[in-house]
Amino acid sequence: MWNVPNSLTVFRIFLAPVLVVVLLTEFPEKELWGLAIFLLAAVTDILDGIIARRTNRITTTGAMLDPIADKLLMSGAFISLAELGAAPAWMVFLIIAREFAVTGLRMVALERGIAIGANRLGKAKTTSQVVAVSLLIFSLRYPAWGPLAEVALWVALALTVISMVVYFWQNRLVVAR
Repeated sequence: MWNVPNSLTVFRIFLAPVLVVVLLTEFPEKELWGLAIFLLAAVTDILDGIIARRTNRITTTGAMLDPIADKLLMSGAFISLAELGAAPAWMVFLIIAREFAVTGLRMVALERGIAIGANRLGKAKTTSQVVAVSLLIFSLRYPAWGPLAEVALWVALALTVISMVVYFWQNRLVVAR
């Protein structure tokens, strides 16, 4: 159970509340610290999967904890950005609601013996969210980056909603039962 990939996932879970505290506490260069923490956590997400597959260390624990870690990190980041006025709350709500909806779909499917894995669109969604959060945090320190961050947020939102629709469409028979 305790291997390098799972340790990286647990570390990402630990980093999520640290990120929120850093972003929402006033101290010099908090945005740069927040960006560094967020990017470190994003790198652990990439590394845990690569290491698990290459070393054949894929575990049930890791498969369960990894999506939880991802959702904690992204939700914490987006909620903090909404609190700071860098992201509209309605957009943050849609992004987080998609995660709950797709997780619910996966749970219903698993109950019926069907595993729904991530697809390319889901991975593109995650990548776009990492880019958007990074740019939004950066724009807190350097406002000139705000317009680019806003575009990135709209792209992330579009991919988030589209990926949800695709997941539900591709698995509509699971939902219909």
